[in-house]
This record gives sequence, structure tokens and C-alpha cells, in this order.
Amino acid sequence: MTTAVPPMDSPFPEGAAAPSCAARATGVGVRAGAVTRPRWELPALAALLLATAVLLLWNLSASGYANSFYSAAVQAGSESWKAFFFGSSDAGNSITVDKPPAALWPMALSVRLFGLGSWQLLVPQALMGVATTAVLYAAVRRYFGPAAGLLSGAVFALTPVAALMFRFNNPDALLTLLLTVTVHCVLRALDGARTAWLVGAGTVIGFAFLTKTLQAFVILPPLALVYAVCAPTRLRRRLGQLLLAGVAMVVAGGWWVAVVELWPASSRPYIGGSQTNSFLELTLGYNGLGRINGNETGSVGGGGRPGGGGGGGWGETGIDRLFSANVGGQISWLIPAALVMLVAGLVITWRAGRAADTVEGMARAAFLSWGGALLITAAVFSWMQGIFHEYYTVALAPFVAALVGMGVAVLWEERGSKAAALTLSGTLALTAWWSYVLLGRSPDYLPWLRWVVLAAGAASAVGLLLGARIGRRAALGAAALGLGAALAGPLAYCLTTVDAGHSGSIVTAGPAVQGGRGGMGMRFGRGELPPGAGPMGGFRGGLQGAVPQGVPGGPGNAPQGGPQGAPQGVPGGGQAFPGSRGGQGAGGAPAVPGAPGRAGGGGMGGLLGGTKVGKEATAALREDADRYTWAAAAVGAQNAASYQLASGEPVMPIGGFNGSDPSPTLAAFQAYVKAGRIHYFIASGGTADGGRGGGAGGEGPVMRGGPGGSTSTAIESWVKANFRSVTIGGAAFYDLTTPPSATSAPS
Repeated sequence: MTTAVPPMDSPFPEGAAAPSCAARATGVGVRAGAVTRPRWELPALAALLLATAVLLLWNLSASGYANSFYSAAVQAGSESWKAFFFGSSDAGNSITVDKPPAALWPMALSVRLFGLGSWQLLVPQALMGVATTAVLYAAVRRYFGPAAGLLSGAVFALTPVAALMFRFNNPDALLTLLLTVTVHCVLRALDGARTAWLVGAGTVIGFAFLTKTLQAFVILPPLALVYAVCAPTRLRRRLGQLLLAGVAMVVAGGWWVAVVELWPASSRPYIGGSQTNSFLELTLGYNGLGRINGNETGSVGGGGRPGGGGGGGWGETGIDRLFSANVGGQISWLIPAALVMLVAGLVITWRAGRAADTVEGMARAAFLSWGGALLITAAVFSWMQGIFHEYYTVALAPFVAALVGMGVAVLWEERGSKAAALTLSGTLALTAWWSYVLLGRSPDYLPWLRWVVLAAGAASAVGLLLGARIGRRAALGAAALGLGAALAGPLAYCLTTVDAGHSGSIVTAGPAVQGGRGGMGMRFGRGELPPGAGPMGGFRGGLQGAVPQGVPGGPGNAPQGGPQGAPQGVPGGGQAFPGSRGGQGAGGAPAVPGAPGRAGGGGMGGLLGGTKVGKEATAALREDADRYTWAAAAVGAQNAASYQLASGEPVMPIGGFNGSDPSPTLAAFQAYVKAGRIHYFIASGGTADGGRGGGAGGEGPVMRGGPGGSTSTAIESWVKANFRSVTIGGAAFYDLTTPPSATSAPS
């Protein structure tokens, strides 16, 4: 075993002393030939980035508005700078989304420049995926060589959940990019104890906080510890640098929070997701400790949901959660390999001193940084008892990819050692076996592929084990075969994912799986009842997991559409963007103008995927819309978003995402009505008589939790008692500008 670890394809001959990492980074003391890139590197990098872009942009418009909850906020921000700043759900600035607004800003600027549409919404997300691939390549390549960087980039791009979320408009895409940049900045700071790079890392993580609040801070403990121990400078300076980085983080993430908290509440939108109109409460409660302990006030089923311990209705917690039927196919293909590579990398570099001032020391610091980020994030996801969705695991993708690329690089350099050859061979065999298991969870999905992967992986493992005897060319062939076996399963899942549209609150990559909620449709999200929980009861298990009775796609409604639930175009089918071929999942029926059937909410009373809005309803909302602050009001942000996106006019989401936020109060709503600021109230039932409706997209009852649920119920009751309804496009519209009915009850 060598005392230094030259990167894969290192320009330094075996046995020659490599310069320090700081010298290689600056070019000081390094002969010109040592920093020359291989001729194939730039073409290979260009091919990687181009392939990533094609994968993420392919069939992009099939997802339509994707998550209409965020799309409506983007549309509002493209029309109102105030809505842009606060992240308001509507241009009237009644309430914000339940996250800070940074993830909305790139999309809102795109829509402001190019108009509202699927491509304008989702191309910025896809470009973030390409950027993450590039940053990951640069971070790994710097210390482990171009081949390692390219491998890391390819592994990341072919992670199914990454192929999903960088084509979707949830905040996780920007968060993942910023977390990757943060680790890269920390590594650059370690290489020479550079204050500017560490302050840059703090600034980036602060902006990540404005993307998805406290999730941004999960990776901070291992990164801070690695820098405090390994930075090649005296302890006092290390601690001072960390303090400066902390100040930068607070400033970068705190300026917006300070403005919001100091801004008079009467002249800003209500903070969605909170019960006290406080962003600090939202951050520390629902989006903070509530995710860890499950006490999520304001979420349907939150704070003492049925199901007991182990994550309540959000799946069993524990060390195997990331390998479960629900989650395994999203992210876990190469997690076993990444863990083995982490251990192998630390063993190979264990002789390095404390400071990261040599090639070996810097390599160890890289393993500790990427590995620490992976372990702590995986631990949080595995044991958090609050709301957990499969797509959260996209945050793990760059950490897994980096460890795989770095580990393969160091083991390949050490392949003359029996221990290294055995580790490399065994890891490949383990990866092939786990791919076989994951593919086997969908027996009807490319059934031949799992056998090919298993056979190719076994043959490659034998070849790598005998690498010293069969020669370099044969060993390279075995390595190429093994790479193909390791990535074949994730590639198939990625191609399946990009071939279909995804819409609604919760989405997953790949095909349906046995014993899980796999597939490409929506799942239970914030404010929606988790499987097996909630007041509706009567949950029914199946290939896709539980579907509640009395909602689209459940028992007593339209027939099941196979493993995805109801098919497109019937209750429970996916919501789609006009002109697209339709989404999948439990949303409303495709939002094709003029489509037959009644308008109603999507799954779980419209909380999952919004509402189908036809031409008649759209025309009614647009009529004299400039006379009102809000063309309409509707309970729940997904329902309101569907009407807002269809008409282009502001629609007030009463109660925020699921009707549980106490915004507006009944008195405030009555004042808005008296002042003539709201044209219509759209009832949560699908018909004018208050029934659930029928036909495409019929709506079940709206589910509400938390103190605000009584507020939205009181508003709806007051409207129905004081105003007459008319059926427009199958939905009950109450004209709030007409005199109260003669039979109305006093308010």
C-alpha cells in the first residue's frame, strides 16, 4: 500500500512523489506537464453534461404544471414583486407557501421573462441538475482525477430520484445543488486553510436555508468537525474561520427572515404552514422538530397520528428504511457500494496526519466530508417520525455518487493489493445482487434485466479479482462490464421516469413495486392523510399502498386503474397541463379545457393534486377580474392553485395547503367580502347542492387538521348560509357580490 494516493489517471508515475494538494491547486512548484488534462477529458465531460441535459429535458412538458401548489406561487411571483419576495400563493398576497421562497425565485423569473408554461417552470430545475453534475465532477476530479469525477457525475445523473426531482418544481432540486456546492467549498477551504472558501460555504448553506429551512443544516456538524480537525492551520485560526463562516451563514439566511418578522403582519401575507403567522414557528415547528418527533401541528394527522411509533403513518423508521419497498428503488442502488467505499477510502488513507496538507490527507478529508454528509442525512431520514416522502432522498444522491467515484479511484490505484482487489470485486458483486433484489420488486418490469445484471456483475467481479493475472486490458474490460451492470438498473428506472409526466404533491421514480407505493403517481403529502391514518378510515392496501374509501380512485368510486390507482381521465387520474398527454397519480382528471364531467378536487378532497378546471369556470373567473383583489376563494391551496393557473387570476387559498392554517379569520373574510374584494367562493364539494359530485375528477370531502381547520369550516358555513350558489363547470360557485339570500341566517 502506497503512502500517497495519486488520483485515477494521475500524471505522476507510480512511485514518484506527488506535490501537495495546495501546490496542485495553485500550480506553484508543479511542472507544466503535471497539470495537463488528458485529451479525452473535456470531450468526455461535455458528453456527460449533454447527456444529463437530454435526460432531464426529455418529454419535460408531460408533467404540465407538476406540483400546482408551487406553480401557483411561481405564477403569482411573476406578476407581483411582493408575492415574489414573500413566496405568496396568490398575487393578492393572502398567504405564502409553507417554505421560504428561494426555490421559487428562479422559476418566477423564468415565467416573468417567457410566460407561464411547463417548460418555463421546469427548465430551471433541469438546469440545476446539470449544474449539480458539473459541480460534483469538479469537486471529485480535483483530488481524485478526471475518471473519478466523470464516474461520480454519471452515478448522480442516473440516480432515479434525481432524474425525477430535477424535472419537478419542488424545492429539493435547488437544495441538492446548494448542498453539493457547500461540500465543494468546504473541500476547497481545507486545501490550504482558505478563509474565503469557508465563508463561501457558509453563504451557500445560508441560501439553502431559504430553500428548505432546517434541512440545509443537517450536513453542518460533520463538515464543521472535519474542518476543525483537518484544516492545515493552527487551532485558533480554524475556530475563527468557522466563526466567520457561521456569521456568513446567518447573514445569508437570516436577512429574509428578519425582514419577514419585522414587517407589519397586517401588510404582508400570512405565513403558510404556521398557526401563529410566524416564520420562526414554521421553521422550528412544522418544518423543524416536528419532522423529527412527528408533532406537526397543522398537518392532517400530525401531532399524534394513528399508527403509534416508528413513523406513524409515514412508514416504519429504522436502519432499513432507505432500503424498503417504498424508498429502495429511488436511491439505494449504490448506497451499499458507497458505504464500502467510505470504509475502504479511510483505511487506505489512515496513515495521513491530522492536517489535510498532503494528497493522502486531502483524500481522507474528502472521504470524511462526503461520508459524514451521507451518514448524518441518511440517519435523519431513517429515524425521523414526522412526514417523510420518498423524493426527500434526492439530497443523498451527490454524497453517494461522490463516494462511489472516489472509492473506485483509490481502489483502482491499489488494485495490485489483494485486499483492494477483493474489496473492489466484492463491492461490485454486492451492487449487482442488490440491483437484482430491487428489480425483482417489480416482477413484470423488464424481468430479463435483473438476470443480466446479476450475471454481468458476477463475471465482472471475477475479472476484477483476477485483474493482476489477466492483464490491464482485460481488467479494464471487466471494469467496464461491472460499471454497466451497476448502472443498468438505475438507468432503466430513469428512462421509465422521464417517459411519463408527474404531477401533484408527491411523486416517485420508476415503476410500481410490490409492498410499496412505487410508481410515477402522487403520494400522500403535507396535509394529506398518510396510509392507514385519519378520520376517513377504510384504507385499502394493494400494490400501490393504501387508497382511502370515499375519494377518487378509492372503493365506491371509479374503478381502479391498475397499480397506479385510477387511470387518467377518471376520478383519481392524474392532473395534466393543457396540451400535455396527462400526468399520473391521484390528482384530478386532465385539465383539458372543455373536457366532460364535473369539476372537482383531486385525491383527498383536492389536497393531492388540485382540480380539473373547464372553460366555463375559467371564463367566470376572468370576467371583470380586474375589479377584485381575488377572482375567487377556495379551501385548500391545491384547489385554489388549479383555478388560479387555469384563469391567470388570483385565487385565495383559504387555510393554506390543506385548510388547516387560520388564514383568513372569519371576520377578515367577511371584511373582504363587504369591501367587494372577492368575487366568488368555490365550495369544496363538487356540486352546487354540496354533494361530492361525479364524473371526471369528482371530489371527496376536504380534510383539515390543526386549529385553522375550524376557521376554514366556519368560512365555508357562513358563505353557504348567506349566499346562493350556482353550478359553473360542475362546481358550486357562490357569488359574493350579490345580496345575501332572503333565507340566509344572520352572520
